[in-house]
Amino acid sequence: MRIGSAITIGMLSLSVLGASSRAPKTFSKHVLAWADVRNGYQHDSITHALSTIERLGWQSGLYDTIIRTDSQPITKSPILFKQGTGIATGEQFLARNLNYFDAIFFFGVREIDLDPQQREDLLRFIRDDGKGFVAAHSAATAFFSWPEYGRMVGGRFDEHPWGISEATVIVEDRQSPITRHLPASFPVVDEHYQLKDFNRDNVHVLMRLDASKLDLEAPLVHRTDRDFVAAYTKTYGNGRVFYSTLGHSREMWDEKWLQTIYFEALKWAMKQ
Repeated sequence: MRIGSAITIGMLSLSVLGASSRAPKTFSKHVLAWADVRNGYQHDSITHALSTIERLGWQSGLYDTIIRTDSQPITKSPILFKQGTGIATGEQFLARNLNYFDAIFFFGVREIDLDPQQREDLLRFIRDDGKGFVAAHSAATAFFSWPEYGRMVGGRFDEHPWGISEATVIVEDRQSPITRHLPASFPVVDEHYQLKDFNRDNVHVLMRLDASKLDLEAPLVHRTDRDFVAAYTKTYGNGRVFYSTLGHSREMWDEKWLQTIYFEALKWAMKQ
């Protein structure tokens, strides 16, 4: 069949244009969507979240996304592969390391197998290179054995006393591009986290749960200050960090308001 000819399937006419009919898209920014969950709880929402982040960047033209569910790219060193008896560099296989990316969208969980150099490279990516780190939901459960990760991300998971339930979210900052599309308060059904090792002196809170509408007598409630944060931004050296507790369920990632939160957070983290 010649290029440009048409075929008809039922009532649908398709022009066969060939593989090179569309010009390739180019992007000025690159995001690593990283979700290594080999050692932790398998959230059903993770696949949908990663694909949503990829789609938002592709459709907007603002960033390209590489999705990885392992931790190989978490390095600033060349990535090497053995092929037969020889060794080829990662560049030949399009294996990108941290130097390629402008931000990380992180939806990992619990302990992740990073060696000491990978851990230092991840911190340098944010702290020294001034890149972005956008963390979703279970990211607060990651790396409990790594104190500096907790300081970088700004808080740690301390149970979800109310399970999956409805809570009222109060938007503290309605001027931020990350939250200005939201009403002053709104109900959300999600798995709402309680955070520890979190201090308002070190972060800028965007949203919190309305403590007056929570069961503060629930057995796992530990915070006595009634400060149950839902999203915040912070800096880490030269880099920018965003974290939100929201996003446990797959259905949440179909909500336009949640998509906008994380999309705008990525833009903010990449200083767009």
